[in-house]
Amino acid sequence: MPERKLNLSLLADFYEFTMANGFLRNGVAHKIAYFDMFFRKVPDNGGFAIMAGVEQLVDYLNNIVFSDEYIALLRGKRLFCEEFLQYLKDFKFTCDVWAIPEGTPIFPGEPIVTVRGPVIQAQFIETMVLLIINHQSLIATKANRIVRAAKGRDVMEFGSRRAQGSDGAVLGARAAYIGGCAGTSCTFAEEAYGVPAGGTMAHSWVQLFPSELEAFRAYARIYPENCTFLVDTYSVLKSGIPNAIKVFNEEIVSRGFRPKGIRIDSGDIAYLSKEARRILDSAGFPDCKIIASNSLDENIIRDLLIQGAEVDLFGVGERLITSKTDPVFGGVYKLAAVEEEGCIVPKIKISENPSKITNPGFKRLLRLFDRKEGKAIADVITLADEYIDDTKPYKIFDPEYPWKSRVLTDFKAKALQVRLFKGGRCVYQSPSLNVIRNYCAEQVGMLWEEVRRFENPHKYYVDLSKPLWDMKRKLLQ
Repeated sequence: MPERKLNLSLLADFYEFTMANGFLRNGVAHKIAYFDMFFRKVPDNGGFAIMAGVEQLVDYLNNIVFSDEYIALLRGKRLFCEEFLQYLKDFKFTCDVWAIPEGTPIFPGEPIVTVRGPVIQAQFIETMVLLIINHQSLIATKANRIVRAAKGRDVMEFGSRRAQGSDGAVLGARAAYIGGCAGTSCTFAEEAYGVPAGGTMAHSWVQLFPSELEAFRAYARIYPENCTFLVDTYSVLKSGIPNAIKVFNEEIVSRGFRPKGIRIDSGDIAYLSKEARRILDSAGFPDCKIIASNSLDENIIRDLLIQGAEVDLFGVGERLITSKTDPVFGGVYKLAAVEEEGCIVPKIKISENPSKITNPGFKRLLRLFDRKEGKAIADVITLADEYIDDTKPYKIFDPEYPWKSRVLTDFKAKALQVRLFKGGRCVYQSPSLNVIRNYCAEQVGMLWEEVRRFENPHKYYVDLSKPLWDMKRKLLQ
């Protein structure tokens, strides 16, 4: 897999090293600390995000090694003591790590990754935790929006050439598949992660031949069983589709096959697709699929379908692989508690901006489901040693406006985080990518339609338990 070809142990903000060295010199390196990763805002003002990247996080944490070359580089900075450099040379990961499984809908403020361990380690991994989870969660969330906009039509991820680097292309294709895309144009993503790769031709194929008709004939003779033509090189309606139909009859049907489709990559896709459907049906090819591409996103796809576009599959590139309309997933990694003489001491970050005030303590996250409808009602962040008895009524309340409350009776509670590492030993086996993708579709389906709305979605509540809320209020006071 791509990330395993490089030792990424130095991929950390430099202050991770200066703090780690400082922890050691101050005698607090082995103090047990608790860190939470959470995010503050759903991209594109959506109702929820999609968790992704856990498999790559596990891979990173399993492979932290500081080579002699890395130690020499750090020694050359003349900032670090020899004791610290020796610690890195003998580095052994010993933290406990929990995370929400990939494909799960997630919401602002929730601990999506929790790390417990020596502060010298738990702090050091901050950069990679954020890098991995932020990127893939961003792309999975965008892909899910686009897939939902397509209303059951397949979406292919076409963005490799516009991605930010090779990892952006390959891991972006993986995340897009989790979010619901049917496949990718990135061939390496199939080799690395099993994401189905597909594609046909570019305009250059058509331009290379003396005529469009000859270009189509040449392609059809090579791929009669899987023939899709790009029909907009010159004119979709005047030449592209007529030439495609001619070759379908001469080279495809005559050999006992059926054409797969045509692709339109420019022009008024709503109008052209409707005309294309009419012409293809009249020519005896109602089973020929119409594929649309060209700078699409969820908003354009929704508009196309409202206008009656006859599109069977959408190819979405740059606006998916870069999440162009909102390209930052603002996950952060904050200290939540430390251990003093065997007791957990909560820590809180206070800010003039209320949204930046953190939730203290060692916590866990539960999702409450309506037993009759099977839909998610709310999430509750509790202290780690709390228990919610879902056989009894349970009161939830808005932590910002505590007078807004509700008593739940017929519900079930599910803990969301799973353990990845115990004392530095990996205890988690990542599911296959297809299992994650199916799980994502299932879990999104358990959200109310109002939460899935594209514009002004209903706010899904992430509440604090009463003990956690009391702890936070006490620390603020």
